[in-house]
Amino acid sequence: MENSFLKEFKEREYYNQCTNEIELENIMGSSKIKAYIGFDCTAQSLHVGSLLQIMCLRLLQKFGHQPIVLLGGGTTRIGDPSGKEETRKILSEKEIEKNIKNIQNVFKIFLKTKNPKTKPIFVNNFKWLGKLNYIRFLRDIGKHFTINKMLSFDSVKLRLDREQSLSYMEFNYMILQAYDFLELSKTKKCILQIGGSDQWGNIINGVDLIKRHSSKSVYGLTTPLITLASGAKMGKTEKGAIWLDKKLLSPFDYWQFWRNTDDRDVIKFLKMFTDLDLKEINKISNNDINSLKIILANEATKMLHGKDAALRAQKTAKNIFEKGSIGDDLQSVEIKIKLIEDGINIIDLVNFTDLFISKSDIRRAIQNKGLKLNNITINDEKLIVSKDQLDNKNYFKLSHGKKKHVLLKFTN
Repeated sequence: MENSFLKEFKEREYYNQCTNEIELENIMGSSKIKAYIGFDCTAQSLHVGSLLQIMCLRLLQKFGHQPIVLLGGGTTRIGDPSGKEETRKILSEKEIEKNIKNIQNVFKIFLKTKNPKTKPIFVNNFKWLGKLNYIRFLRDIGKHFTINKMLSFDSVKLRLDREQSLSYMEFNYMILQAYDFLELSKTKKCILQIGGSDQWGNIINGVDLIKRHSSKSVYGLTTPLITLASGAKMGKTEKGAIWLDKKLLSPFDYWQFWRNTDDRDVIKFLKMFTDLDLKEINKISNNDINSLKIILANEATKMLHGKDAALRAQKTAKNIFEKGSIGDDLQSVEIKIKLIEDGINIIDLVNFTDLFISKSDIRRAIQNKGLKLNNITINDEKLIVSKDQLDNKNYFKLSHGKKKHVLLKFTN
């Protein structure tokens, strides 16, 4: 397994389970394969909770294999019950198509597209699921699935154990995912499906279906579900999702997410979410933890936003935290200047931002000395802020604690 895909897959801590691992290793060592990961398109972008799967696709390319990105135009219309406590909201076809286009652009940033042998193949499973004849599908595919076995999978069993409703529509999801694998096996010669550990049952269904339907051997490989050392879910923060879309999250906020990584997660995340050589990571692993966090933030941000944006974000953070200045790369909110001609109450001003959920939260922050205007602590919730307090760049800087900052920019 010297210098192989599966070897590095394990060393980067991507590995959870694999079907017939030795056989898969031999095949990947002697030939180039096609492997796929499916992404449902329930939002306008992916967030960092999907980044591990994207890194797996990058690793496939590194070893000369070709990734298939399945965008679930069909399965998004159903909803995967895996890990869900309630039925997913059904989106319109127009919303799904818009999401697909936006998400595909994310992959074009992270994956290399020039080499015809390794460039990603994009497929939309609505192309074949949308044409299925229900009776024929039940006869040809449904006969390979037993209710007994389907009820044993965690995605179903956990919902039923909690006495939470599971629609017949969702119950069918695992059959449709298995059919996706069969379709890609037939049309793209795909032999490997990769997914999170919560997809193991769905993947096994696909492997078994292909074996029964065509006697071909295909393989399944899963990654662990990532939670932060704090116990929080990867990709979610108090301010919302950490989007992999330049339009939805600024480079600075993305950089700050990685810079604020828990000390216990830094080395693991350097392995998982950067392209740094593993030997280099081992070499620097005993460095000062804050310098490692900066390396992580720079490498992760560079991948999505580019090297220049990563360095600007680092410079902005340095200015804010070390020099107390405003910085040029903070999230900004524009406000019409007429709002403050005669002044505006500090609580109403802060409420224009997403630093707090409610005005009562703002008041508590002021009482606890946790809110600053242009680096000066606010002590009075009745403070009136006027335009003569603007800095020379026509900005206010609001800060909550040491890590949350936003610029209020005033325009005519």
